[in-house]
Amino acid sequence: MTYADLFYEIKGKFMGADVSDIKEHLAYQFSIEDEEAGGAFYVEVKDGQLFVEPYEYYDRDAMFICSPDTLFKIADGKLDPVLAFTMQKLRVEGNIDKALKLKDIIEKKQEQLKAEKKAAKAAEKAEKKAEKEQAKDKKSAKK
Repeated sequence: MTYADLFYEIKGKFMGADVSDIKEHLAYQFSIEDEEAGGAFYVEVKDGQLFVEPYEYYDRDAMFICSPDTLFKIADGKLDPVLAFTMQKLRVEGNIDKALKLKDIIEKKQEQLKAEKKAAKAAEKAEKKAEKEQAKDKKSAKK
């Protein structure tokens, strides 16, 4: 995996998170330690919007340093960032209070994904029900 592959995959995992209720400015730099996919990018919450860009962010609140595997597990909600820090899989530099708010962003995205899956399942169920009704109506019309 190259840095570009990693960045665009991670960007997709963060983008779309509803951060409209986060009123403060948050800026995080992620420094990924890997021979092929290593590099830096930032996640910023500004004016209730989320930005993910492939640059270093020098005026950041916190910097997270980890491997790609750890980053993906955190972004997917499979590894709590605090636990990753405790297990020394994630290093954090900077404002710890603001760094802890990363968990809120990830949780918001996970909630959105769950809601989208639930809506998709409901739509699929409704579609199947409509198909059954159509088949029933066709069968009745033939009689």
